[in-house]
Amino acid sequence: MEEVEVPSYFVCPITLDVMRDPVTLPTGITYDRHAIHRWLRLAASCPLTKLPVAPDCEPTPNHTLCRLIRSWCALHRPDDAVDHTMKPAPADRARLAALVSRLADAKNKRPSRVALAALRELRDVVAEGECGRELVAAVPGSADALLDVFVSSATSAPENAAAALDVISSLRLPERCLARAVDRDGTALVGALVSTLQGHSGSDADAASRARAAVLLADVTACMAPSRAASLPEKVFVETARLLRGDDGMGASTSMATKAALRVLAGATAHGRNRVKAAEAGAVAVLVDMLLLVNGERRRAWCELALCALNRLCGCAEGRAALVAHGAGVAAVGAWVAGASMAASAKAVRVLRSIARHTATVAVVQEMAATGAVGKLCLVAASAPEEERQWCDERTRERARQTLRLHARAWRSSPCLHPTLQALYPF
Repeated sequence: MEEVEVPSYFVCPITLDVMRDPVTLPTGITYDRHAIHRWLRLAASCPLTKLPVAPDCEPTPNHTLCRLIRSWCALHRPDDAVDHTMKPAPADRARLAALVSRLADAKNKRPSRVALAALRELRDVVAEGECGRELVAAVPGSADALLDVFVSSATSAPENAAAALDVISSLRLPERCLARAVDRDGTALVGALVSTLQGHSGSDADAASRARAAVLLADVTACMAPSRAASLPEKVFVETARLLRGDDGMGASTSMATKAALRVLAGATAHGRNRVKAAEAGAVAVLVDMLLLVNGERRRAWCELALCALNRLCGCAEGRAALVAHGAGVAAVGAWVAGASMAASAKAVRVLRSIARHTATVAVVQEMAATGAVGKLCLVAASAPEEERQWCDERTRERARQTLRLHARAWRSSPCLHPTLQALYPF
């Protein structure tokens, strides 16, 4: 059949596709509801006319145009006709504003069941799809109200906290909202997240809440000012290590929660005081175990984050001691030198350099040679520049050479080093 040209006034100026739910702004321009709501969240103006539009503006449904589109689709696009029906918005803004107001009142001793009912209704709205999430996010103060309810009910009303966390996770709050919450009371927010991570009911719903809490904790710590991030409580690292260890009642940790926990460790250990806390919480052993057990291309990012955290943890004596004390610590790190990931190889070389420089007992020096870590360092140090994409860059090569110089006398003549590698030994 010959393709029929779509009437121009059926096409949304934003998506350039046939509109499914046309609405008209006060400027007189019609857009698809989903597209214009997303636009107004970012810019309070009409996309075509550039005229200002009030943030609380509710576009007017264009029923006539919707009927025309539906009739045209029934005639020319029968397969799509069912999708182009008049669909009311998931909820009107006045109703959503009232629900958010109930949440704000929850801080003023409103009965928790009232807040829970509002949270459940908001959860139903965001579950309807992207349009519902955008409507809730567009309500002034919705993000702050949800975070406040979560913080205030984390210990006193766990069901309310779980419902609030569900909505927050669905909204995918931008960094500025999280930064504002941290500025208000970051300590309380982190405490509420830790309390959620400590849940032990064993139910699927509880496991899902802990996974969401881990993701939100990673996002919150990432937007913290250095002065605040440097003073995270010890429980953050205890619960993060427990989640990675898999003894938190969740069985095998979910991918989402695992990556979030690694992000917390890799980011928070950039600050000196947190390194000691993480090391004392057993994070080093957990990270080494992950390097040994994780395999597959999909999980390479996990190992890169784990090596980033180990590199920072080895910046303190406690971290280095924990790595050396682990029976497979040196071997696990050395296995990632000259591997498939350039980022992982660079971090692994830095970890080995820290160990060789600060914790190099006779036993450790021998272990580095026996486990093949020295041989891998030789390969990196002697690699040609054209091999950069495979193994390392020039900076990593120089770090490998620095490490090999530290104990050249012991390693050059080591029986654990293959003669071919001894010939490559550049020092």
